[in-house]
Formats: sequence, structure tokens, C-alpha cells
Amino acid sequence: MSTVLETEEHKALRAAVAALGKRYGRAYSTDLARKGEHPRELWDEAGKLGYLGVNLPEEYGGGGGGMAELSIVLEELGAAGSPLLMMVVSPAICGTVIARFGTEAQKRKWLPGLSDGTLSMSFGITEPDAGSNSHRITTTARRDGDDWLLTGRKVFISGVDISDATLVVGRTEDARSGNLKPCLFIVPRDTPGFGRTAIDMELYAAEKQFELVLDDVRLPADALVGGGASGAGEAGSEGGDAGLLQLFAGLNPERIMGAAFAIGMGRYAVGRAVEYAKTRTVWKGAPIGSHQAIAHPLAQAHIELELARLMMQKAARLYDEGDDIGAGEAANMAKYAAGEACVKAVDQAVHTLGGNGLTREYGLASLVTAARVSRIAPVSREMILNYVSHQSLGLPKSY
Repeated sequence: MSTVLETEEHKALRAAVAALGKRYGRAYSTDLARKGEHPRELWDEAGKLGYLGVNLPEEYGGGGGGMAELSIVLEELGAAGSPLLMMVVSPAICGTVIARFGTEAQKRKWLPGLSDGTLSMSFGITEPDAGSNSHRITTTARRDGDDWLLTGRKVFISGVDISDATLVVGRTEDARSGNLKPCLFIVPRDTPGFGRTAIDMELYAAEKQFELVLDDVRLPADALVGGGASGAGEAGSEGGDAGLLQLFAGLNPERIMGAAFAIGMGRYAVGRAVEYAKTRTVWKGAPIGSHQAIAHPLAQAHIELELARLMMQKAARLYDEGDDIGAGEAANMAKYAAGEACVKAVDQAVHTLGGNGLTREYGLASLVTAARVSRIAPVSREMILNYVSHQSLGLPKSY
């Protein structure tokens, strides 16, 4: 799999991560998912090898790369059948936000652990009545002396039980205008008043989903991303724009990594189907892959996954070069394309195998539901179409 868009270092990274993923494989991941257990062994090894923090600054233990490198890691683990969902959250969103906007103390405290996997962090944005609409978020923070009191609810927050802290999106009153503006707080897992309840999901996954209740959670001043013990960087500074910049700095990597997750899943499914189609014979001793009714849909699935990767690579490059606006458009497009391509790839793979596609032996049946998630998380395809129609095409809003 050669492409002019990737350096020799990128190709070497792909090969190394692919080898790691294949040593664990689909059976490892599915067994843990059925048990609801985090793939700790793979996570730890990936961390020790430097893959989890490949995007984070070298001075804090990271690899000094960017989203281009981190997306390669997640895609290749997924293509081997052993993706790590928490990579989307911990190093990509939280690590990026802290690296770009955190105080020096926050960087020293969190980035080395996020880089080597000894620490992990969840991301809390979605709310029952707001979804991911930052303008409707009701989780609020108010000052109480030098501390903050954080109150609100979050839903569908991944991996809170295995994370050392959650990066919570809230709102504070802008010091100049009085309007509520986004802000991000680092909330350690065992902070008093920070409650979590597992959501009963029908989808088997190693990373559980949680509802969070924050009941006047008391946080020190330095829990505010970019804030310090002395109150420097207080929410509401710079006209309240700082929190908004932090939020979108995390959402673009989330979409890029969501695309990587979906592309890896789709590649795994197509790979299994191709292996089967090369060896399965039914009529006159010819493998079923020689029939165009089987070959063409698989070729189409492969093409669509490759096209999605191209957009993902564009988004990663724009983001790594500091073009947040350009990256926002490309990241949304990449996530949309990857989700659509993944669903089609998994569906065609299962169809190629027939009844065998629903057996545990081939590891495809569980991907039917997982692939569907790639269309709705971390943002639905309809919201992406809204974004593109408004931002890219300049069409009027319908809401």
C-alpha cells in the first residue's frame, strides 16, 4: 500500500503498527469486548512503543508528530482487527487540547502519561438535551473563591471507568459580556460529586458508555485548561474565545480519528472477504471471487475506503500545519466518507461470506453494528451535511 502522500517514515510506521495489531488480532478484541474488558495488554504495549503519543510534543514524552501519524496508528490497528477506541479520546482530543492550550503545569502533569499510556483521559461533551451542540450545553461552572463549582450532566461518555480523568466541556460567564462561553475542565475520576452510571448498551464493546452527573464538583483553579493556580487564563478572557478555540481544537482530531477508526474497520472487513472469495468454490471449481457479482462490489468497497483515506490524510495535514478552518471542513468530509465507506464495506463482506459472515469464526457479524456507529459518532452524517451545506456551499441554515 504505497502512496505519494506518505513519507518513508509513515510507511515504516504503518508496517510496524500493522505487525503489532496482527499479533493480537480480531479474536483478542472480540473476546475482551464480550467481557466488557479494556484491551489493556495491547494498550500498554502500544504505549511503550511510542504509538499512543506519536502526536504529542517530544519535550513531554511524545513522538513529536501530529494527526497524520496518530491516524495511521489507529487505522492499522483497526485493519488488523484490534482497534483502540480510546485513542480517539485520550491522545487525540485530550492530549491535543492540553498540548496546545494547557498551562506548563498541566502539560507536565498529563502529557507524559498520555504519551506512554500510563494515564488516559475521557472527553465529556455530549448532553441529554444538547447532543454535541456546544451552544446548548447546560453544564456550568461558577466561581467559589479560588475554586470552581461544576454542575451538569453528560451522556455517552466513553471509558470513564478506565480513565484517570475526564476533560469536561462546560460553560462559564464571560467576564466582559456576561454571556456563557465554552470552557474545558480536567476532572479527576474520583473527585467528590463526580458520579458515573454505565449505560446499558446492546453493542458489545470493550469501552463502556457512561452517564455522568456533576453535582457541584469542586475543582481548583488549575483544573481549568489554560488557567493557573493564580487564576491566570481565567475563563472569559479574550472575550470568551479561548474556550471555543480549545473545543474546536479537540473536535477536528476527533473527526480525523473517527475516520481512521472507520477506515481500519472497513479494511479489515474487505480483507477477510477477499481471503474468503479467493478460496471458496461453489461452481465448476472456480473461486467465487472470479465472479464479477462478488469481485466488483468488493472492488468498489476498496475504492471508497481509499478515497476516504485521501480526505483523512488531507484533513490531518491541514490540521498539523495549523489550518484549523481548512482542517474543519476536510475532517468533517473525511468522517462522513469513512463512515459511509465502512458501512458498505462491512455489509458487502458479510454478504460475500453468506452464512459464514454471521459466524464467530470470521469475526464480521459484530462489525455490522459497530460500522453503523461510524455514521452517528462522534457526529452524525446529517450534522456533517449541515456543516458542508452551510460552511462550504454557503447555503442558508434551516434552523
